[in-house]
Amino acid sequence: MSRAAEESNRRMLRARDAMDRAYAQPLDVPVLARIAHVSQAHFTRTFRATFSETPHRYLQRRRVERAMFLLRETDRSVTDICFAVGFGSPGTFSCTFRDIVGRSPRAYRKEGTGRTAPPPSADRARA
Repeated sequence: MSRAAEESNRRMLRARDAMDRAYAQPLDVPVLARIAHVSQAHFTRTFRATFSETPHRYLQRRRVERAMFLLRETDRSVTDICFAVGFGSPGTFSCTFRDIVGRSPRAYRKEGTGRTAPPPSADRARA
């Protein structure tokens, strides 16, 4: 691997680590590109090439994974969990959760499933 490729990977990992740490905070491409010290367009292209999903989708998935844990392990309301993991509205949260997990947050909680991670989504399988 070339030195340039290693540096690019380090920059993308730095941004992904920031998303993992601050998933509930408002993170957008301009903020993440600044963390990686690259332009916005370059960041989006390189992140997708490196991790096989867009930065936005990665952040959504991290938020949903955290919500899955909270739904299983706490009795907090779905709306409270929605805002705690960084979604701006319950409707967006429910649609995104259903898209990634395959069922609504309420159905997921009711089933009491022991799964710890969402299944591979169709858009990741295509990448």
